[in-house]
Amino acid sequence: MYDIVSVIIFNTIGGIIMPQSNLEKQEAKLKQLNQKIKAEKNKIDQNLGKQIIRSANLDYGTLTTPQIKMIAKKVAAFLNQAQNNR
Repeated sequence: MYDIVSVIIFNTIGGIIMPQSNLEKQEAKLKQLNQKIKAEKNKIDQNLGKQIIRSANLDYGTLTTPQIKMIAKKVAAFLNQAQNNR
């Protein structure tokens, strides 16, 4: 399988084949990198939530949106307080 960076991409315009500009290549790389960052952030969010739920012995089936928001606020307040005490 070829890496998108190592493959030369061509655009056809009016029958003339033009190589993709360096700017377009960099934009494509940036877009791909941003997608990887977003996926990694989502993975961390899910893992953090999962660990909080497990550590607090919460039941996934009974958690409501308001409860989730309340728990998130309490965790954030605790972390902010701990950070301020440093």
